[in-house]
Amino acid sequence: MNNTIRLAASISRLILSSDSAPISLTQGALLLLRVVLGTVMIHNGFDKLADISGFAEAYVEVIGLPFPIFFAYCAAITEVVASPLLALGFLTRPAALGLFVTMLVATYHHILVGGFSIPSIELSSIYATSFAFFVIYGGGKYAIDTLIANLLGKVLSGDAEADASTQAVKVTISNK
Repeated sequence: MNNTIRLAASISRLILSSDSAPISLTQGALLLLRVVLGTVMIHNGFDKLADISGFAEAYVEVIGLPFPIFFAYCAAITEVVASPLLALGFLTRPAALGLFVTMLVATYHHILVGGFSIPSIELSSIYATSFAFFVIYGGGKYAIDTLIANLLGKVLSGDAEADASTQAVKVTISNK
């Protein structure tokens, strides 16, 4: 009976608790989300670059931004450069921030043109929210950022250990 209760409690925790998944599974899901977002977002930038003046006229001018060609290029280049960075997990937070801002502007455009209509703002809102998550959380365990941070941590801690051992040798020598 006791084992049955434990099993039921474990299953209910697994189903109901939001933090019960193994870390590697959670990090794998973040990797998948990052790669999918970056991969599917990049085409938006290439579409803008293919007809920059059309995009500037249809989207940027409509929301009243000055220098529509300039801002059209800003949006397109942000999407073309930041999307693969996000997918790779390299400079994840700055890349996600640029994409987040781009999607906020897109959401604003859709609200301005179509009103507060869920079908018109749905995709840009989902993108914006997803990018905001990566701005806050970072790339996760399976990102190039994490690899670099770990290497820097080892290098810096190696220097600290070398400095500590050098100080210990100096103290030992001065005590003799």
